[in-house]
Amino acid sequence: MRIDLPAPASALAIGAHPDDVEFECGATLAKWTAAGATVHLLICTDGSKGTWDADADALIARRQTEQQEAARRLGVSGEVRFLGAEDGELDHTVERRSDLSRVIRELRPEVVLGHDPWQRWRIHPDHRAAGWLTVDAVVASRDPHYHREHGIAHHRPAALLLFECEEPDHLENVEQPHLDAKISALLAHESQFETTMEIDADDDGAQALRFRRRILGEARDHGRRGGVRYAEAFRLIDPAS
Repeated sequence: MRIDLPAPASALAIGAHPDDVEFECGATLAKWTAAGATVHLLICTDGSKGTWDADADALIARRQTEQQEAARRLGVSGEVRFLGAEDGELDHTVERRSDLSRVIRELRPEVVLGHDPWQRWRIHPDHRAAGWLTVDAVVASRDPHYHREHGIAHHRPAALLLFECEEPDHLENVEQPHLDAKISALLAHESQFETTMEIDADDDGAQALRFRRRILGEARDHGRRGGVRYAEAFRLIDPAS
């Protein structure tokens, strides 16, 4: 088990939906931003199916606002971009690969983070598609003969970190302040309280405390893999491979 990359100068985290990045690598991003990294976020879908009883157009706007606020709470100083695919309809196509590789070439991150597409028995189609798109876009962005229509120089990130992986081989050691920032960022996604976090609108604080304990418990479980107190877990891929 490897522990900690050098804090990168820049990173791009790619999530299928608003809040995915915060759940899976929020503490790592908070650690890196505190160290001076320029972090960017790319959200692939509009999140329009993430709340059961909301008007879709209103929900899309709300989730973008929540994502911007979550990024602020993580200390993100880079861009927050929205690909805009319909929630549940993200497809793994050459056109979408072009969209993601263009973003990688424009932002030129040292590290890319994204969903692990090899996770078995994954139900949500957007997570599968976002994972494949991320891996394929890293390949396409690094080689100059892919998507020459971009008119942008190719770019090869130094590392690709995949989250939601079944067999992690890399931990990012995080501390309490990084987890506090992660939890604060997650709580910016108020539209997801009922559907994802099991927090009622009229919660007196007990359910939010239980959610906090859940996040800390997950970080402890990951940390045990490498003998540290708290961590987030990844599969580390060399983009040159």
